Amino acid sequence: MPVAVIDGQPLHYVDQGTGPVVLLGSSYLWNSDMWAPQINALAKYYRVIAPELWGHGQSGQMPETTESLDDLADQALRLLDHLQIDKVNLVGLSVGGMWGARLALKEPGRINSLVLMDTYLGAEPQATRDYYFSLLKMIEDAGHFPEHLLDIVAPIFFRPGIDRESTLYKGFRHTLTGFSAEQLRDSIVPLGRVTFGRSDILDQLHKLSPATTLVMCGEDDQPRPPAEAREMAESIGCPLVLIPGAGHISSRENPEFVNGALLTFLASHT
Repeated sequence: MPVAVIDGQPLHYVDQGTGPVVLLGSSYLWNSDMWAPQINALAKYYRVIAPELWGHGQSGQMPETTESLDDLADQALRLLDHLQIDKVNLVGLSVGGMWGARLALKEPGRINSLVLMDTYLGAEPQATRDYYFSLLKMIEDAGHFPEHLLDIVAPIFFRPGIDRESTLYKGFRHTLTGFSAEQLRDSIVPLGRVTFGRSDILDQLHKLSPATTLVMCGEDDQPRPPAEAREMAESIGCPLVLIPGAGHISSRENPEFVNGALLTFLASHT
């Protein structure tokens, strides 16, 4: 996996295919494997770039200067500059959509099209924010994911009723046990606080182009429910696509549907 040094830290990324560039922004607690089905499908027609979040996959520690989602957007721009890429089609899921929208608002001339998946550009509701911050504190104090937290955190990312013996579910649950105490304390926990303590930018959504933006959401997404996606799509004036049989990581729960929707959208915007 290639690497770029951004703000003094190694940022690893997938770089596959040729053609117009698609930049994939990943979810918190997931490495680039969450996009494996999309990378395979899109790389036949596009150059696909999928950076790993700080502390995730092979990427290094989150730079100490990273204090907000705007900083993540700036770091993504520096990656594009490093790769000498002027313009991208940005597909961001969860926190990937949160910083992706900020990038699009900051540098609209560098965004050919924008897909916001299973994400929300408002602030985290206070009760949910407090709950997530309490989980982060427990993880920080323990230096690992305690067993009981694995069974709290892992289900958040999937549709209710997912087979917990499935390869997808068990694989993700297992990856949570692989974070070192250093990764958790220096990157994962701070990044979680940045994400769940984010500012509200819903009042800026009207600045996004309705003609080149798409909102997608798993029908069974629990942390980022369809009502939030509908609110954003209406504010932007863009289409909303609901993904059947999928929770938060819709890219893995219904990859065929997601691939088809992305290929259709990108074909008319590249």
